Amino acid sequence: MALKYSRQREVIKAFLCTRKDHPTADVVYMNVRQQYPNISLGTVYRNLTLLSETGEITRLRVGDGVDHFDADTSPHNHFICSDCGCVIDLKMENIDYIQTAAKKEFGGRIDGYCTYFYGLCESCCRKLQS
Repeated sequence: MALKYSRQREVIKAFLCTRKDHPTADVVYMNVRQQYPNISLGTVYRNLTLLSETGEITRLRVGDGVDHFDADTSPHNHFICSDCGCVIDLKMENIDYIQTAAKKEFGGRIDGYCTYFYGLCESCCRKLQS
């Protein structure tokens, strides 16, 4: 399905491409509003949904009740800080073997996986040591 060009959608995607912190829709809205003061939160939500449904961005549900968005659609894992709630890309070796392990005792079809790691981020660890 070819999407009709939307300047607002392009600005939203461009903003996400500048971020590595996996912002929420509210953070996207607050930042895009600086360039488009009349944009509505509903427009931001609709465009984030459309971009994630077409695979141009990734929607992350990390257990905090709000969706986070990632412009990096390549396969990678995430770390979620259980104190400050930040979501960080984890640079690590390939762990696709877990999909093979999961298939061993499963009669259905596994099409992929999503792995989140939890703990304290570097900044929160430093605060504890202070």
